[in-house]
This record gives sequence, C-alpha cells and structure tokens, in this order.
Amino acid sequence: MDIEDKEEYEPSYAFNNKVDRKSVSINSSEKNKYQNIIDLAYAIDAWRIFPRIFISVYIYLVYAVVVWFMALENPSTQQAGLVSVMTGVGAAWFGLYTKTKGDGQ
Repeated sequence: MDIEDKEEYEPSYAFNNKVDRKSVSINSSEKNKYQNIIDLAYAIDAWRIFPRIFISVYIYLVYAVVVWFMALENPSTQQAGLVSVMTGVGAAWFGLYTKTKGDGQ
C-alpha cells in the first residue's frame, strides 16, 4: 500500500486513544441502542442519588431513635446501647459520604 492509498483508505470502525465513559459503540456509524441507559447511569452516578438517599434515611432513623430514647422513663442498658450504636454509626456514614466523589471516581 502506497502513501497515496492511505488517504483513500477508511476503516469501517472509528477508534481513538481516548476512551469516553459515555461512548461504547465501536462503529461510529451505528447508534448504540443502550446509550440512553448508559447516560442515565452516568447521571445517577454524577448526581450521587443513592448516597444522598442513604444519608437521608440514616438521619431520619437517628432522629426517631433519639426521640424514642428521650421519651423513655427508665431506659435500660440495651436501649442505651442501641442509641449509642446508632449515633456512632453516623461517623462511619459521614466519612464514607464525604470521601466519595461526585464524578464517579
């Protein structure tokens, strides 16, 4: 193949060195039928929906447990242990929540 022939030759697929997270189609002339699902998954990952839901549910549960515990007239050791564990887990939750990045890394 001569140098002049290389300009005329076009492969049937498009490939570059940069791999985009959103593009998974090898053939650029074909539209990926799963691209909408991939975009939705990327948006859910970028918006951090699940960590926000988990931390919101945890905040509600801690509030409910603390209100319940304060309403008890004579709390037992087991009940105090439950409140201690629920509030102690908050440090781990908060640490995990703040260490995750919104860009999917």
